[in-house]
Amino acid sequence: MNNMPNTPLLREMTQTIERAKRVAETELFAPAKTRVITISNQKGGVGKTTSAVNLASALARKGMRVLVIDLDPQGNASTALGVEHHNSVRGSFEVLVDGIEMAEAVVQSPEHQNLFCLPATINLAGAEIEMVSFDNREQVLKLKLQEYLDSQNPRLDFVFIDSPPSLGLLTINALCAATEVLVPIQCEYYALEGVTQLMSNIERVKRALNPTLMVGGILLTMFDNRTNLSTDVAAEVRKFFPAETLNATIPRSVRLSEAPSFGQTAISYDPKNIGSLAYQEAAIELAQRGSEE
Repeated sequence: MNNMPNTPLLREMTQTIERAKRVAETELFAPAKTRVITISNQKGGVGKTTSAVNLASALARKGMRVLVIDLDPQGNASTALGVEHHNSVRGSFEVLVDGIEMAEAVVQSPEHQNLFCLPATINLAGAEIEMVSFDNREQVLKLKLQEYLDSQNPRLDFVFIDSPPSLGLLTINALCAATEVLVPIQCEYYALEGVTQLMSNIERVKRALNPTLMVGGILLTMFDNRTNLSTDVAAEVRKFFPAETLNATIPRSVRLSEAPSFGQTAISYDPKNIGSLAYQEAAIELAQRGSEE
């Protein structure tokens, strides 16, 4: 007879082991065509970059070929993927502004053989000024990405675009290049107000520039089940966006914020951490949603 006490800690450990087992056993199938997903939210600090790199890493480990396009001048996605992005590195600025082929700048991430990155350097901060006078300036990334995708054999299954926390020309390019938008929402006060405005802007881009754009999912981040606020915000978001909101929620986790300082995603830094597991579950859900369409 098992006389071990049924403590909250023991229950949590058991649940974590069961979740890790389910994640490991889940088999994913490649989408019918490459899915291009922009991670977007005009508010900073909501987990955009963390979501982009960890979802990408999780899918790469499931056999998908994945590209992360770093379109944020801070280059945090490049850092997390262990990719060099100093001034002499060719990256998204050179693709957008200088017109080089994306294949000349994309590099393999040391994270995984299936994971690739178009890095961002600080030069990207000046890209919007340089692009103002371009013809068809909103579509530059879309055209460059399509050329790159057409040249790939085997093909890419997923592209994640990490966009800046503003609705400038870089973000517009990211939304025009994508077929889907994934919106990370921090479980905090005013979250719903921000996402409503973002949805309105996505609809404007869809009407004016990219009629194929759709909201592929809403991802609740920095969820703390010990607070009523997180629970209430999550409930409100699910109430207003029931079809779009993913079942997986990303908890607050020190490991998620620690990992980039080691040049890694949380998936490789500590794969069985609750934050890493949550991103793996979210990646599986995102992939399965696409296969159902």
